[in-house]
Amino acid sequence: MEHFFQCPYCWEEISMILDASVREQTYIEDCEVCCNPIELTAAFEENELTRFDSESIEQ
Repeated sequence: MEHFFQCPYCWEEISMILDASVREQTYIEDCEVCCNPIELTAAFEENELTRFDSESIEQ
């Protein structure tokens, strides 16, 4: 499932592909615009996205 959100660093709208077959997941992806690491948390119920958070990783 493709999900659009704003990068917490550069504020550009970006998209990530989320795996709805994994009920709860947290992982780190780099922004496709500014390349900074973003911690993503997603939760699904019956293949519907019920929660999504994107946070900057303080360095």
